[in-house]
Amino acid sequence: MDLYRSQGFFVAEKVLDALEVDALLAKLPDTHTLSGGTRCLLGAAWCFELAEKLRANPLLHPWIGSQSVAVQCSYFEKSIQRNWLVAMHQDRSVPVAQRVDGLGLTGWSDKEGQVFVHAPLDLLQQLVAVRLHLDDCFAEDGPLRVVPASHRWGLLSDEEAASWRQAHGELVCEASAGDALVLSPLLLHASSKASGTGRRRLLHFVFGPREPGHGLSWQSVR
Repeated sequence: MDLYRSQGFFVAEKVLDALEVDALLAKLPDTHTLSGGTRCLLGAAWCFELAEKLRANPLLHPWIGSQSVAVQCSYFEKSIQRNWLVAMHQDRSVPVAQRVDGLGLTGWSDKEGQVFVHAPLDLLQQLVAVRLHLDDCFAEDGPLRVVPASHRWGLLSDEEAASWRQAHGELVCEASAGDALVLSPLLLHASSKASGTGRRRLLHFVFGPREPGHGLSWQSVR
């Protein structure tokens, strides 16, 4: 069984080379007025091209699949100057075109002018996240910490998540610039504040089925 299906994550090394990373950094938006990034990059032409490149990459294609589409791209930048921590959680919110009534559709919210909903389990199980690192990300840079195999237990309450974490422990996902961390949104994950002098910049893509079902439609599709 491959690592993604059994553990819920893996690191694909050298998805982009140094020149490709530098070219991407030059295209990033000015986020100085934002707390730590933005969720609204998918409409940019360069972002569409990058989504296509990731989907075609032989290291990623077996898990993203040719039938999947990019439904979100966020940019995160963490450093001593722009710092935060994230408690252990599962990613349940997805961006959709509009609010609809439907069984199991909860947690509606508006973020940066986009509508988000807590997706039903069957849709979340079809999503794949790709976190493309644009800097080296080591222990002092606030990397993601994950609880292996926790994605296999569906939607977890806070108590269940704490119990799973205590029983199975967590791993730190270090990466080099150009590497991609591939993970299930259902995998329990968290991150600490940065403590070093570097920056942790990354692009977080979410890929999913072209038709999400449940009366929903994606806010953006690439």
